[in-house]
Order: sequence, then structure tokens, then C-alpha cells
Amino acid sequence: MSLLGYILLFSFIGSIVSLIGGMLLLIRQKFAVKISHYLSSFAAGALLGTAFFDLLPEAAEAATGESDIFLWAIIGLLAFFLLERFIHHHDQGSHPADQKAVVPLIVVGDTVHNFIDGVAIAAAFLINIPLGIITALAVAVHEIPQEIGDFGLLVHKGVSGKKIILINFFSAAAAMFGAILTYFVKDSIEGLLPIVLSLTAGFFIYIAVANLIPEIHNNENKKIAFWETFILLLGVGAVWGMITLLEGKI
Repeated sequence: MSLLGYILLFSFIGSIVSLIGGMLLLIRQKFAVKISHYLSSFAAGALLGTAFFDLLPEAAEAATGESDIFLWAIIGLLAFFLLERFIHHHDQGSHPADQKAVVPLIVVGDTVHNFIDGVAIAAAFLINIPLGIITALAVAVHEIPQEIGDFGLLVHKGVSGKKIILINFFSAAAAMFGAILTYFVKDSIEGLLPIVLSLTAGFFIYIAVANLIPEIHNNENKKIAFWETFILLLGVGAVWGMITLLEGKI
């Protein structure tokens, strides 16, 4: 398969998975909410494993003396924090009369997030195929609980099920657009790939630590909390094993 074929395939998988998460909420809300805790745990481990075992080491290996990968990683982390802070501030600060204005803000935030995911997947594939596959899978596993949350928020804002599906279809398509755009400008950004990988690592660390792990701490059911912790560690181990397997075969 060509490099573009890999990028298109795995970007498409990420987009489809994001829609599955939302569809699951609309069809079986209680079940979706229940499994989202476990999915969030696995996603947190997978994102942390991908950031520390794969993205940052690959960025360091590809970087020139001018690229400070740790500086760019923290810039990525802070950029995502500011994006979510902006959305959260406008959501919480909205008056009842302004609720309709919040929905586009949620959609824009989700679309930007998906676009960044697409760029990250393509940039990883431009370094090497194993890195691209692992990055794409990490994106896919965190998309399910994220979209369950996004769909739930839109339902809470009074948006109809059909409209939510349509909105998220176009939002998910932003990942494909970001991936394709990155591929076709690859010659112009070749020297920036270590920076893109570092930024992506920062995004992944923020999502895991700020969004997903707090859900584990907030769970009062000790039995569930134990399994969530175990599944998080399983996510880290799965990424480590996948890296070992793919780097030996591809």
C-alpha cells in the first residue's frame, strides 16, 4: 500500500470510530455512559504510551539542533488547554438566551480537534509507517469516549439526533482533510515534522491527564476504580507491545 493509502485508511478509521461513539450514545445512552469510563481509562493509557514511547523519541531522533522537542511538547499541551478553556468559559458563562451560540462553539472546538488529529496522523506516517499506525490507533481509541461526551452535550443543549449525526459527520471529515492537506504539503513541512510530533505529544498528554484521568479519580465505586486503573495500565502496555511488534515487522 502507498503512503497516501495508509494515511487515508487510518484517518478514515479514526473518523468512523468517532461517529460510532456518538451513535452508541444516541442508541443506548446508559450503556454508552457505562462503558465510556473503561474506554477513557484505556484511551488515557494509550495516549500516554504513544506520547512517551513513540512520539517524543521519534521527534528527538528526527530533530535538528534547532528543534527543542520538549518546548514544543509543552506548547502543544498549553495550546490545547487554552482551546478547551475558551470553550468551557463560554459554555459555563452562557445565559439561557445565549444557549444557541454555545452549540456552534462546541462544534467548532470538536472540528478543530479532529483536524489536529488528522494532521498528527499524517505527520506520523511521514516519519514512518509504524509510528503512523500507532498514532492513528491512539487517536481512534480516545475518539469514542470523547464523542460520547460531545454527543451528550449537544443532546443536553436540545439539538436533535439527526442534526447531531450530520454535524459530527462533517466534523469527523475534518480529520481526513487535515491528513490529506498535510500529505500534499509534506515537502514544505519536512523540516517541521519533529515539531508537529512534539506538539502532538503535548496534545496527547493533555487529553490523558486533564480530560481522561480525572474521570478515574472522580469515580466513587472502588471496584470500578480498580478496573479503570488496571485498564489504564493495560493501555500503556498495549502501546509498548504494539511498538515492539510493528517496528519488528514493518
